[in-house]
Formats: sequence, C-alpha cells, structure tokens
Amino acid sequence: MLLVNLEELAKKETLTYEEMHKALAALYKLEYNPVAVKFFFDQEEYDKLEAEKVPGPKMTFCQMALASRMDDYIVKGNDDKLLCGNARTVFGFREASDEEVNTHVKYTNDWDLAKECLMKKPKLPHGELKGFMTAPLYKTPVDPDVVLFIVNPFQAYHILNDYIGATKVPEVKSTHTINSAVCGGTVRCYNEQQAGMNTMCAGSFTSGKTEKGEVNVFIPGKHIGQLAKQLVERSHKYGRGASMLGPGGSEYPGIDVCKKCPMIRFKDYEK
Repeated sequence: MLLVNLEELAKKETLTYEEMHKALAALYKLEYNPVAVKFFFDQEEYDKLEAEKVPGPKMTFCQMALASRMDDYIVKGNDDKLLCGNARTVFGFREASDEEVNTHVKYTNDWDLAKECLMKKPKLPHGELKGFMTAPLYKTPVDPDVVLFIVNPFQAYHILNDYIGATKVPEVKSTHTINSAVCGGTVRCYNEQQAGMNTMCAGSFTSGKTEKGEVNVFIPGKHIGQLAKQLVERSHKYGRGASMLGPGGSEYPGIDVCKKCPMIRFKDYEK
C-alpha cells in the first residue's frame, strides 16, 4: 500500500522536508532514512543548533550518520568527537600528512601514488569548519547542504535518473577515491554542488553498518526539493513506483524482473 497521496503532492508547488522524506521513502521503497547533512562554518550558529544526540566517545562520521539514518536522531559533531582520520582530513580539521599517506600505501603498494591519491580527495578549507549535523530529512531543523542516501544499486539508478530529470543535466558522474567514501563523497557533493555516487570504503562498510552491498548517493541540498518533486510528478503521471520495465508503474523498483517476458506476469483474479 502506497503511504503517500500522489495526486495531492503533485498539485503542490513546493514540498516540505517531511513531505519530501515520505515521498522518497514510499516511492523508492527506501530501507533507511535519507540523511540531511549540514556543515557549520560559524561557531555561534553551530553552538545554537539544538541536537538530540551527541557522541559520547569519539566516533566516525559514518557512525554519527547512522544514528540519523537507522534511527531518527538529530546529531551534531565536531573535531573533538571525530575518530576517523580520513574524515578529519576531508573536513579540513587537519592537513594531509606523510603519516596519513602511510595508511594508504596498503591499497596502492606505491608511496608516491598513495600521496597523490590522498591529495586528490575532496576537502573543505583547512581550519574553517566548526562542526556538522546529521538528521533524518523529515525533521532537519536547517536547510541541508547535502542529502545522503544509502541504498541498493537499483534504487540509486532511479534516484539519479530522477535527479537528471529534475535538474536537466544529461549525466551524473561517479568518482572513486581510496577511503573517505561517505565523508569524502559528502564533501565532493558540497564543493561541486552536483549529485554523486560511490561505493562504501573499508571504514564505512564496517563502522557504518552497511553489510548489504549498499552504495552511497549524494544530492545537493538545494536540489532535494526538485528531486522529490520530479519523483512525485513522474510517478503520478506514469503510475506509482519507480519501475520503468515492462508496463511500468509498479510500486517496487524492478518488480518486472524479466523485461517483456510473457511468463513473468500476473493477471486479475476472476471468480
């Protein structure tokens, strides 16, 4: 059963974050909350943010985000509570160092290449970020800079298709770096103001509780309303759901498992 009223949502000029969240969750059949991420470069603004949870001991960015993704908490964090060195570098809390290069050599088997890989990662300006917030999209207290989806590859396919339809860009590029998948992907999305997708890194796979083969999709906060509106209007026009195989309009992405196959079809029951 679809838990949103498509006709009602399609008539609206703009959607609230709660309406966006509900539409995204229902029509993409999301398993987790979309996560609103906000970067704070003003100390007073960061201090005034009323969060529901803060890390006790130091945690990775992935672990903080999962409290918003898998539960419903507004979480705030800063350098003092950030455990992951990769995140500290891409967030600009510290500068890249030879010591950090050494942690990358196990992937490249080449020190100079490891350094090049580290320096190529997206980064916020050094020393400018004061803190960050993660929150379920529906309850974000501020306009997000980035919205993070952790989804299966076919859900990612539909999300990025709708992003293309919403923003009128002809393609979305995926960029892979060693480590820093979630934190670095969020920073890249913020810096470039373009959607992105990448795999989990070793840290986000283990610390971030992503054991089901999920991928990361990043949408600029300024585009999330357009994405949700595109999804709603397309689904209302062509039928509920994201599946475009076969006749389309299925409630679950990919329900027509064999395109055009006459054997995988259901018909109405007749008494």
